[in-house]
Amino acid sequence: MAASLEETTVSYEELEDLEHGFDEVETEIIRQQYALSKPLYAKRAELVAKIPNFWPLVLEQAPMDLDEYIQPSDSALLLSSLKSLSVSRFELDADEKNGDPRSVAIRFEFAENEHFEDKVLEKKFWWRQSKDGFAGLVSEPVEIKWKEGKDLTDGLLGLVKAVYDEQRAKPKQETKDKKAKVELTEKQKALKEKIDNTGMGGVSFFAWFGYVGHYVTAEESKLAIQEEAEERRKRKAGEAVAKKEDEDEKMEDADEEDEDDDEDDDLEIFPAGDEVAMAIADDLWPGALKYFIQAQEQDSLSELDFESGDEDEDDEEDEEEEGGNDRPHKKHKGSAHSSKH
Repeated sequence: MAASLEETTVSYEELEDLEHGFDEVETEIIRQQYALSKPLYAKRAELVAKIPNFWPLVLEQAPMDLDEYIQPSDSALLLSSLKSLSVSRFELDADEKNGDPRSVAIRFEFAENEHFEDKVLEKKFWWRQSKDGFAGLVSEPVEIKWKEGKDLTDGLLGLVKAVYDEQRAKPKQETKDKKAKVELTEKQKALKEKIDNTGMGGVSFFAWFGYVGHYVTAEESKLAIQEEAEERRKRKAGEAVAKKEDEDEKMEDADEEDEDDDEDDDLEIFPAGDEVAMAIADDLWPGALKYFIQAQEQDSLSELDFESGDEDEDDEEDEEEEGGNDRPHKKHKGSAHSSKH
């Protein structure tokens, strides 16, 4: 049964303020946890640096929300060349008191490989908020210096970087007619055509470095946060707050924002980029030791299965001689030392 706040003395604003309180607590927990964990992560980095293929083995056991985006060609490159992976809360590193702990930087270090010249690829995600109600992670495309004919994204990463640079070069404009369609530029058209012609499942994990998300500048985010904080302060103090648009207008604007989001997604080469970033930062990174141990256990099981497989074959031959039926072999996940998928 649908409930209506109109029948109660509770307002949407009161619920929003309470929800914001929970968000502040969660954010503070991240801040404190990061400070307490830094010495442990530093110690872990020293230890795992002495273990060959530690991070490739960890990625072999990656959670499904990350693993599903790693193609066989990506896996081969990561297994053979990835030297180190690290996650930092870079805004906290710069300003412990005022930096947003939800912003993360994910850094990959590589050995020499046949695909690109870069030794380090680092992608930053900023927690931003906009006046239209969006709050979440945004990023910038990271260039990769691909070697001739070795671009795993087949040019997508280069195109999205060109579109982003074009967008950043001109100021963000607010149009009075919200329903007016914005014409795509030539670079945007080229990117959209490339995306449309890319088969499902054919995008490399390295396209993740091209994720942008909402285009929200630091200045816009700062103003949106200040305005929201001022409204909450006034409500708490019992002061008058400028009346917001009515529900019909809010619903109409929400529909228009959804349409804008769809248009943005049409030019996004890795729509789940923020989700993958959080899977790495909140799961893979803190759980690296757990995943490494899983890889070791999986490898041990594979070796035992291989040894028992020889015995099973002998048993099956004996059964065939005795007229017994063949039994299907069990399927196991490939060894962490082999290529994925």
